[in-house]
This record gives sequence, structure tokens and C-alpha cells, in this order.
Amino acid sequence: MKRTNLDTSSMDLKERVVSIKRVTKVVKGGRNFRFAAIVVVGDEKGHVGAGMGKATEIPEAIRKGIQDATKKLITVPMDENNSIPHDLVGKFGSAAVLMMRSPEGTGVIAGGPARAVLELAGVRNIRAKSLGSNNKQNLVLATLTGLSELKTPEQVAKLRGKTVEEILS
Repeated sequence: MKRTNLDTSSMDLKERVVSIKRVTKVVKGGRNFRFAAIVVVGDEKGHVGAGMGKATEIPEAIRKGIQDATKKLITVPMDENNSIPHDLVGKFGSAAVLMMRSPEGTGVIAGGPARAVLELAGVRNIRAKSLGSNNKQNLVLATLTGLSELKTPEQVAKLRGKTVEEILS
């Protein structure tokens, strides 16, 4: 996953908590409870990131998750109707997310973890289907991996040494 060094101070980032898990460690004196939070942040204008925070208190875990996610922001290319430039499958571990571009008016048709990432990225028209594992962390990371692999027609044309018209026809 390629990360871009973005100035997050000027961005108006929104965050969404995808999941909070209570993790237990059994020790000699009893049980230690901690919380793990998966958080997605984005500006709804083409930048999105996900992070994980672990702490003894839920708010602290969420704060750490937000901090981690802002460090891992990626830029998502979009076409003229706020969809993705081409269909693709994002994979992470045994989770896979199939993302298909859609015409104007479709909306975001996706499951919970993938929906959070796509909405905060600013994608307005897309169909997504989670395949394989239903682990929330892996689904979020699979969606992010797929979005980071997207290329605009201009980028593909430059790589192949052709014009955009030759690529699109």
C-alpha cells in the first residue's frame, strides 16, 4: 500500500469506529481487560486511512486508532461521477473485497467495514462485495489495499506510452 505524505493539519478529517473488541489476558491475579478499536478516517474528498488502537480504556483506544489512521492516509482517484476509475479486487490476508464502478445515482452498496472506508474516501457510487474472510480488520485493510492500487486513465496512458483516447477506446 503506497502512502502519501499529506498535510493533515489543513484537512477536515471525519472518523468512524468500525469495531471495538474487549481483549482479555489471564494473569496470576485474575484477568486484565483491554480494548482494541479499529478506526477509519477520511475527508470525503479522496483521502482515507485506517488504524488500530489498543488501550485499557475505550476512548483512549479510539484516540490511538485515529492517530494511527491519520499517519496512514492514502489518496483515492475518482472519475467524474464520484465512482472508481475501474473494477478491481482488493486483497488482504484471506479477505477480499470486489469493488465495481457504478453510474450516477447508485449510491454506496457495500457491507459495514468496506462501506465505512468507501464513504469516508468520498466515493458516492460503487458496488462492493466482501469475499472470503469476514474479519473486520482484514476487510478494512483489503478495501484500502484495493483503493491504493487504483489508477486513472491518465496514469495508465503514461505507463504505456499512449494517449488517453487509445486507452479508453
